[in-house]
Amino acid sequence: MSGAFLAGLAAGYGVAVPVGAIAILILGLSARTTFRVGAAAALAVATADGLYAAAAVLGGAGLAGIVAPVAGPLRVVAAAVLLGLAAHGLWRTWSAHRAERVPAASTGRALSTPGRAYAAALGLTLLNPMTVLYFAALVLGRSDTADAGTVTATLFVTGVFLASASWQLLIAGGGTFVGRALTGRRGRLVTGLVSSALIAALAVVALLPG
Repeated sequence: MSGAFLAGLAAGYGVAVPVGAIAILILGLSARTTFRVGAAAALAVATADGLYAAAAVLGGAGLAGIVAPVAGPLRVVAAAVLLGLAAHGLWRTWSAHRAERVPAASTGRALSTPGRAYAAALGLTLLNPMTVLYFAALVLGRSDTADAGTVTATLFVTGVFLASASWQLLIAGGGTFVGRALTGRRGRLVTGLVSSALIAALAVVALLPG
């Protein structure tokens, strides 16, 4: 059971670590309004990640009996998808680094309350199809989550939520100094490389038996 929780933590950090437009939005909200507003947006992102992880676990459990005869090839496909996501993230990170681009994010008065910030960040994160693809491939690539019981599934989703929440809250609470370090050219390169490495490692795990 602890393995499912640790897998959830790894998966959560893998999807949360890269600093993109949503992270910059959280940082901007926290810096320009209050920490409460930034924290609300951060928890919204973690909520979306948790919902996608839960959907992937539930879908994986339902499909487990159907895909059992082709479990081996499916693990290879899942690993290939994860490696593709890692390669895509690495390419995007390196391209942005070479082009010296740092995306801007606006934080207008419309998001000046925790409720509005939560709703906006939740909606924006749920619109990202890469997130659900990531979790679906990861879950189907692991026998302990694809055929998970209630406790195991809960531990996995909890790990995802806590990992995502801790990272997003770090961004929200880091202040201007940490924020500039993470969203600057070098910081985006480092976080992008770390995320790609995590996802690639999860792909290797998907290929391992058991």
